[in-house]
Amino acid sequence: MTKFNGFNRRSVLALGGAAVAAPFVARPAFAQSTTLRYGHNNEVASVAGAQADWFAEALGQTSGGDIEVQVFPNSQLGKLQELAEAVSLGTIAFSHNTAGALGSLYQPFAALDTPYLYRDIDHLMAVTDVESPVMQELNEGLIAAANVRVIYAHYFGRRNLTCSKAVMGPADLEGVKIRAVPFPIYTTAVEGMGAVAVPVDWSEVPTALATGVVQGQENPVNVVLNVKLYEVQSHLMLTGHMSNAEVVVMNEDVWQGMTDAQKDAVREASTQTREKATKAILDNEEGETQQLRDLGMTVIGEEDGLDLAGFREGVSKLVDERFGAEYGDLYAKIAAVSA
Repeated sequence: MTKFNGFNRRSVLALGGAAVAAPFVARPAFAQSTTLRYGHNNEVASVAGAQADWFAEALGQTSGGDIEVQVFPNSQLGKLQELAEAVSLGTIAFSHNTAGALGSLYQPFAALDTPYLYRDIDHLMAVTDVESPVMQELNEGLIAAANVRVIYAHYFGRRNLTCSKAVMGPADLEGVKIRAVPFPIYTTAVEGMGAVAVPVDWSEVPTALATGVVQGQENPVNVVLNVKLYEVQSHLMLTGHMSNAEVVVMNEDVWQGMTDAQKDAVREASTQTREKATKAILDNEEGETQQLRDLGMTVIGEEDGLDLAGFREGVSKLVDERFGAEYGDLYAKIAAVSA
């Protein structure tokens, strides 16, 4: 049974949390048009931020105007953990998050963000398709544990390291404070690379970098470019240590309150947005890396001497120590998915 900040989620619902969700499900099966809220932490200019608007527009069309989605970007409705809990409690209908963050609601979900887990991007997208056996199993667990349903996941990019100095291998990160997404699989990745992991919510990252609280961070190039991290980070290391899918979720009570036609509308809008967002990231990755070069960042890749094997060895060893026993069976199922 999942707990948040000392409170049992189901107890909260019993005591009044369900009333918070009531505006979303008050009308029987949404007999009339309804408005649902989508909160997230990204900037609108990023693909992760833009895709929320694309989904809202698509759902308006596929539902024939029956469902309106209001999007609240830039952590307006809370930070990463708060957004995950808000969907669970029904205070918002939709959000997107990392799989690692969703692990706070249902722990096995975090396994999807394990570094060096996927053979390639096609494998990642096959595993995170809502119809894959792995995602179906995880989705059932997430619904049961937290009242949250995955509706789609889009490619988010390969995560790379940025720093205020050149980093060629793990030894260069000894004692260096690197921002980590504040969830265990991410702090493990940063520590495995040789750095000191400092958990910082995304909304606080630019300030933490500018003030020297941390000396670096890790994210896809799309994020580095759109948040202008090149203004406070001099070097980009193409470590590619983690391939991510951003996972879009909705409150299960909202889903169950929909008619079959409205559920079909959500499925169609989800498929359209997943494909559009994934294509946008893939199409832009190489060009955005060049833009960062043009903007003054020093980009270091394997051809420049970046020790990718050293990073992989250190991260994989720590992941196995911390998560191998817990996620071993799930890792085998992920490996068995064909792209």
